Amino acid sequence: MGREAFTWHHPEVKWKGKDLFDLVCRTLGLRETWFFGLQYTIKDTVAWLKMDKKVLDHDVPTEEPKTFHFLAKFYPENAEEELVQEITQHLFFLQVKKQILDEKIFCPPEASVLLASYAVQAKYGDYDPNVHKRGFLAQEELLPKRVINLYQMTPEMWEERITAWYAEHRGRARDEAEMEYLKIAQDLEMYGVNYFAIRNKKGTELLLGVDALGLHIYDPDNRLTPKISFPWNEIRNISYSDKEFTIKPLDKKIDVFKFNSSKLRVNKLILQLCIGNHDLFMRRRKADSLEVQQMKAQAREEKARKQMERQCLAREKQMREEAERTRDELERRLMQLKEEATMANEALMRSEETADLLAEKAQITEEEAKLLAQKAAEAEQEMQRIKATAIRTEEEKRLMEQKVLEAEMLALKMAEESERRAKEADQLKQDLQEARESERRAKQKLLEITSKSSYTSMNSSTTALPTDLPSFNLISESLSFDFKDTDMKRLSMEIEKEKVEYMEKSKHLQEQLNELKTEIEALKLKERETALDILHNENSSRGNSKHNTIKKLTLQSTKSRVAFFEEL
Repeated sequence: MGREAFTWHHPEVKWKGKDLFDLVCRTLGLRETWFFGLQYTIKDTVAWLKMDKKVLDHDVPTEEPKTFHFLAKFYPENAEEELVQEITQHLFFLQVKKQILDEKIFCPPEASVLLASYAVQAKYGDYDPNVHKRGFLAQEELLPKRVINLYQMTPEMWEERITAWYAEHRGRARDEAEMEYLKIAQDLEMYGVNYFAIRNKKGTELLLGVDALGLHIYDPDNRLTPKISFPWNEIRNISYSDKEFTIKPLDKKIDVFKFNSSKLRVNKLILQLCIGNHDLFMRRRKADSLEVQQMKAQAREEKARKQMERQCLAREKQMREEAERTRDELERRLMQLKEEATMANEALMRSEETADLLAEKAQITEEEAKLLAQKAAEAEQEMQRIKATAIRTEEEKRLMEQKVLEAEMLALKMAEESERRAKEADQLKQDLQEARESERRAKQKLLEITSKSSYTSMNSSTTALPTDLPSFNLISESLSFDFKDTDMKRLSMEIEKEKVEYMEKSKHLQEQLNELKTEIEALKLKERETALDILHNENSSRGNSKHNTIKKLTLQSTKSRVAFFEEL
């Protein structure tokens, strides 16, 4: 990871370092070769293969096979502007990620979580809760052990916080996620700095830091904040004699300053790094070479092509999702209509049954009313007959009067019953009429539902999910990449829009970092803080960062800085 190792059995004894280096670069398809080198270790000291020297003439270990590590030797000032090829970006990403995890580059906890989320995006692509379930990062090495040990947090708690940020990176391709990682990492204080133990004239033990911006002098206990800085454009000449190193400032009126390193081999390494970084520093401030211009033009075209490809795939995915949503909605609506039809049909059947029962009951009631009316008429006739044949005797008269009274009461009762039955018959007729009206409405609703269902079926057939969406074809006429003026203008507008979005995201990002820092602060084990943790917190509280610290230091005159170095 970030450390390509190559074993060499020296089939070509006369090969120079450049021959082996070029072979590796061709194998990787790498054109930005000036950042890289082949590293080996000799007597606990790292060294780099010289391009113009035979491989076997180097002071390499004698054991076979000989192992060299293909690594970035020099770092860019601005990764986004300088790293052109995707393979170059990827190699830097792997190397910087390993250095952070191995704690060769100090990274604060909140930034470690953010960087981990971009590393996950680069490896797994867009977050999908159905695929990336709890525990999917359990086997991944994403955070420095120092950060994990500093907090009372379980692996699940770390994963939850990493995943929360990972979910926000949706839509970023692997190369974009890796570049975001580098853009954050390059602002870390120890990024791209090679440290060497030195002594000044007074014998004070110090650290020399060599990076893309210049030479920096550190206190051995503080690798984060330099005490003095000399940018490359202020240095005229660098040389060494045995263990003594001499730096000549650009201003000839200022005395040279010297320091001593521990070994001659270390001086050779320091000189190599100084020359290479100085050359790249000056090169950045000139117009790009024709080769770099061509590479950048190709990279822009490739980026535009990939962006259009992603947009096409995103549109295709959106169309598919919309079609699936439409299909699901139609299926849901169809089920709903089927349920409504079933309920309407059942209501219709109940209405028909109720209507039949009411009709039958009304008929019975009507017949009963007629029978009662007939009996009432017969009782009236009987009463009249009894009155006409009145009994002369008093007893018969009394009995007759009693029978007449009973007959009158019976007639009255039968008349009331007849009237009640007649009203009940009228009510049943009204209920029957209402039941038939309800039946008519139920039939009408069933007819409407049936017509809707047939209409839905027609729509469903026309809007169903296509079985074969057009496959993406890079050589199709619709995707030819003839960059016209309109294309370039649109691309420029998109770039400008991206800049505005980046500024907004940066502000949002800082707020998120502060929020996470506050959130996990209560879980921090203060007694486990390292010296670098404490120094970083002090720098943060003072508002000091990598770049503004160096800027402040270089505002001092070169002469005063040299004098200060001598007095340390």
